[in-house]
Amino acid sequence: MRSRTLTATATATLALTLSACGSGDAKDSTGDSSGKTHTVKTAMGNVKVPDAPKRVVVLDTAELDSAITLGVKPVGATHADVESGFLNYLPKDEVKGIKDVGAMMTPNVEAIAELKPDLILTSKIRHEKLYPQLSEIAPTVMTENTGYPWKENFQVHADALGKKDEAKKVVAEYEQHASDVTKALGGDAEAEATEVNVVRFVEGADIRIYGKQNYIATILKDVGLGRPAVADKAKDGFSYDVSPERIDAADADVIFHSTYGDPKKAKETRTTGGSLWKGMKAVKDDKVFAVDDQLWIQGIGYTAANKILDELQADLTK
Repeated sequence: MRSRTLTATATATLALTLSACGSGDAKDSTGDSSGKTHTVKTAMGNVKVPDAPKRVVVLDTAELDSAITLGVKPVGATHADVESGFLNYLPKDEVKGIKDVGAMMTPNVEAIAELKPDLILTSKIRHEKLYPQLSEIAPTVMTENTGYPWKENFQVHADALGKKDEAKKVVAEYEQHASDVTKALGGDAEAEATEVNVVRFVEGADIRIYGKQNYIATILKDVGLGRPAVADKAKDGFSYDVSPERIDAADADVIFHSTYGDPKKAKETRTTGGSLWKGMKAVKDDKVFAVDDQLWIQGIGYTAANKILDELQADLTK
């Protein structure tokens, strides 16, 4: 994905901002008062960060989920392409007061610098081109990717935030939660015998039938749910894309579906009103559930995952 490059004017403005406060001042005066640091292994190499960062800026939804999950309120965050700005599954009191520093793919570097952060969290796939500018502002911790490796990324975020002990508790509670859901479904064998598909209607794109190499697939796996053969056809494990005329490829025992954008433009209205959709086993068995795209697809992290586990249990035990 392409990242916004600064214009000559913006670059000059940023340079003035940094020279005025000094990138070192931004890191030292706002961070851990003890001045102690530790080194974090990142996608861009080893980065020295404050032991207890106080002014954190996050540039993607997964990083925001991680911070909130670990009890850290960022001073700044990018917004998602949704009306609510920050994803709506996050507690309102937890995101209140966080400064919006621009769209996820085009963060405002000047706005980030003005916040004088002592730590920036993001990923290489999102903002690699901005790394030189971001790292001048504050220590910048980038994971390689987002989505599927969310659990490994969470550990990197926790390390950077000085919250490794808290992270252990979060992971243990999630694993217990997933196990409880499996038991509620009747146990391992019963869960595995239930084949589940996740379908996403996307404005401006084909319909996605999710494979096994993505965030939501890891949660289904943690519960031990079965997946239909079509999941193995997904390109790079991510999704198998179809037109409304091939939606029957998504049939399974259970279908969860979400929509990104306008339902008509995303072909949801047309597809779910058609005979192929209505003829699928899951539809006939009343085992089709509409879910929130912000939570199930865009929200990547343990706070989102625990909410998804609750919904899985509620829907699959009806």
